Amino acid sequence: MALEAYASRNPDAVHVDVLSKARQACYKARDAFYACLDKESNKRPTEIASVGLLYPSECKNSRAEFDKHCRASWVKHFDRQYCRNRRVQRLLDDKDSRRVIKQ
Repeated sequence: MALEAYASRNPDAVHVDVLSKARQACYKARDAFYACLDKESNKRPTEIASVGLLYPSECKNSRAEFDKHCRASWVKHFDRQYCRNRRVQRLLDDKDSRRVIKQ
């Protein structure tokens, strides 16, 4: 509420401190959600997020905070990035497990 009142006094001015605080809040919420995903990775995913990301219900609160603090386009971007990184890591892990050492 205070940030909105501060920004509404002069709508044409760019308030760098407000933007910075909002960005930091978004990053903190994002990190908390993905940490929950990693921690609860052994649980069955029951909820669906953007771009088909599935997550367990234990992470519902952190997902709500993530959605609240970040723009929708950022959430979509971070979800895609997380899925892509997981896919690459899974491929690398799979490749290492199939590698046979020849003597």
